[in-house]
Amino acid sequence: MTAADMTERKRADEERQALSLKLEESKARLEEAQRVAHIGHYEWNLIANRVTWSDELYRIYGLRPQEGSIDMAMVGEMIHPDDREHVFRAAEEAVRSGVHTEAEHRVIRPDGETRIVQGLGTVKRDASGRAYEMFGTVQDITDRKRAEEALKRSQLYLNEGQRLAHMGSWAFNAAGFDYWSSELFQVHGLDPRGKPPTVEEYLDLVHPEDRDFMEQQVHKMSVEHRDFDFTKRIVRSDGQIRHVRCVGVPLSDGGTFKGFIGTGIDVTEQELLTQELRREQAYLAEAQSLTHAGSWACNFLTGEIFHLSDEALRIYGFDPSQGPIPFERLYKATHPEDEPALRGKFYGAIQARMDYDLEYRIVRPDGAIRTLRSLGHHNPSQEIGEYLGITMDITERKRAEEERERLRQLEADLAHINRVNMMGELATALAHEIKQPIAASITSANALLRWLAHDPPDLERARAAAVRIEQDNNRAADVINSLRSFYRTGTPAEREIVDVKEIVGEMTVLLRVEADRHSVKIHPELEADTPKILANRVQLQQVFINLMLNAIEAMKDTGGELTIRSRVNPEGRLLVSISDTGVGLPAGRSEQIFDPFHTTKPQGTGMGLTITRSIVESYGGRVWATVNQGAGATFHFTLPGETEAHG
Repeated sequence: MTAADMTERKRADEERQALSLKLEESKARLEEAQRVAHIGHYEWNLIANRVTWSDELYRIYGLRPQEGSIDMAMVGEMIHPDDREHVFRAAEEAVRSGVHTEAEHRVIRPDGETRIVQGLGTVKRDASGRAYEMFGTVQDITDRKRAEEALKRSQLYLNEGQRLAHMGSWAFNAAGFDYWSSELFQVHGLDPRGKPPTVEEYLDLVHPEDRDFMEQQVHKMSVEHRDFDFTKRIVRSDGQIRHVRCVGVPLSDGGTFKGFIGTGIDVTEQELLTQELRREQAYLAEAQSLTHAGSWACNFLTGEIFHLSDEALRIYGFDPSQGPIPFERLYKATHPEDEPALRGKFYGAIQARMDYDLEYRIVRPDGAIRTLRSLGHHNPSQEIGEYLGITMDITERKRAEEERERLRQLEADLAHINRVNMMGELATALAHEIKQPIAASITSANALLRWLAHDPPDLERARAAAVRIEQDNNRAADVINSLRSFYRTGTPAEREIVDVKEIVGEMTVLLRVEADRHSVKIHPELEADTPKILANRVQLQQVFINLMLNAIEAMKDTGGELTIRSRVNPEGRLLVSISDTGVGLPAGRSEQIFDPFHTTKPQGTGMGLTITRSIVESYGGRVWATVNQGAGATFHFTLPGETEAHG
């Protein structure tokens, strides 16, 4: 061997070593690249059914890198059972047709961890077209898939949240809108598959009454680049009007303005509720103003006022436009004469945590004195001094009550005068009625003396005379007692259970002589079960004597019959009817007979029937008159029975 041959051989060895080194370096770089990208490659000898894996592919499958081939049966077992058929069918199709194969599937590592991989493969063929090898790559895409799924979930949650809240998002730059979320399209009644509208198209959606305002806002967005938050109306293509709240913030990059991002929220329901609330507040304020009742909420111990309506301020004589008034100033408005008693009741209720209902006077800043009624409610779950309630100006009501009391007293005085007038009319008859038993008693007393003067005294006849004296005196006493109770001044306020049949009997005794004088017969036809009445005895006597005297007066020239009937009507009330066979009612004036000072009697006061109606109505009853089918008229009145009155 020559020196030249040795040199060539040495050079060739060096070149082979350099090439081998380069191959090793390339292989190392390839392995490192595969490791970083989580991509491994494989070579599948289809003739020998042998598979060779790169180190990274071993790691993807959870195995330690090793030399030599790997068993395909082992590969099949590591593929997820639900994906196995799909993967092998794709491989068979690639071998058969020659197309590239691509299969995303799951593999189960020996430690049980599931990973998602993306497999790519291509088939190599020899000169005869026979497939002899499949070469491909497998990439671990687990993290990417999980990130994609998380992103999809986030997008789903975002879309669902926007849908539930009727809120869409948008992006705006110098060229106009470059992004609208799906929900924003829905809010505006547009197809989500379309493009975001231009500024002109968007302004066309705005309600005509709000369009000028919206154009100004768009201009301010472009010029001022400031946050904004406003609500405007839009008109959908179906004509439906919606209220949309627009919120936007500017975006900048390195101090350079880039545009806006923001939201569009369908606040129609909230806006309608707000409008309804404003209307209800207006109605409440108007109702408080009409009724002079103001509402409030306050902690009386700390003096903190949570709510004080305008009417409550006006009640105290303050102008609501002047702002809040401290509790201490309101309390100091209490009338000095009422403050001590009010303080005891007021703070006593607070310490006991009880509701209260108080009346007191205040002195307004202008010196006017008003009477107030305050009702406070304490919720046991709240702080000790926290109350809510209403304060009412009852000045006019108190004045009306005083006036009613004055009128009631006047009416009682008139009723007394009416009774006095009646007694004048009945004086002769009553004198005869009382004189008769007194005269009989004197006669019996003389007889008694004679029987006692006999020798021996006739005790049996004397005893009989004494019994007649007692009977005659009792008869006279009954007339006098009925007269005294009817004639006494005033109308006692107390009511008691009275027997209507008993009252009718008393009035029949009182009016018997007057009736006999005019040839009038009195017929009480009261039902046996006539209920008792909760009434003032004198008032009920006056009702009967007024109506019975009117009936006797109507028959004074002709005589006749006076009939008193009673029954319980379908409403459960006592109905009393007093009928006569006299001249009847004035033609066309049956209602006027109850008016004050209306009378057909030459010496009448015209107050008898008026007082009768006032008494009956004070019991919740009614009085009226009807014309009989034959002669005369009938006066009817109703009164509550004992059970109804107590109920």
